[in-house]
Amino acid sequence: MTKTKRGRPPHDDVLTPAEWRVLFAVQHGLNNQQCASHLQVSVDAIKYHLRNILSKLDIPSKKTLQRTLIKSTLPKTANLSPAQEHPMSPTTDILGLGQIARTVSNCEQSRNWYELVLELPHLYTFGTLSFFNINGTRLMLSQQEQLNANESILYFKVVDIEAKVSQLQAKGVEMISAPHRIHTHADGTEEWMAFFKDPDGRPLALMSHRK
Repeated sequence: MTKTKRGRPPHDDVLTPAEWRVLFAVQHGLNNQQCASHLQVSVDAIKYHLRNILSKLDIPSKKTLQRTLIKSTLPKTANLSPAQEHPMSPTTDILGLGQIARTVSNCEQSRNWYELVLELPHLYTFGTLSFFNINGTRLMLSQQEQLNANESILYFKVVDIEAKVSQLQAKGVEMISAPHRIHTHADGTEEWMAFFKDPDGRPLALMSHRK
């Protein structure tokens, strides 16, 4: 009789899919309780995966893991932007805005809306977190039972604001205000904006500059 091997099936990757999900959550600033909530597992399961991750990657602590992402250990199935494929080195200079976060009531609904309606490049999704690329800045959508009431409005820069408004309206997006001039700069450049609603009914904006 042939013995059947017990346990987890072997993986041809450094970490298992579950371990990659935990690693991503930790590197995006989530504590153990938040990781457990987003991935819908127990806190003990998160601690177990973390021990395995630290051991496999030979990383001394969770704090070190939060700022380390080694190219050779990226998951083969991950759809990551080139900016994420380099080690995160500590620096005293602010190089730019790396990520913005926004709460949503339904991660799947918002992921489809941001990808299909706003046409933002989708990077990856795990648990109730979904990530998009906005011309080099990463947007993180985080599903929460109670939305953050103090979130900033996201202003998306476009070349032709009227054309973009028409495109959004054709896709059923509810506009809050039509394109309008809000300011004329000293050099004569006009700044225009238009406001619309996200799937949760909260405001987002388009902005454009005209000479």
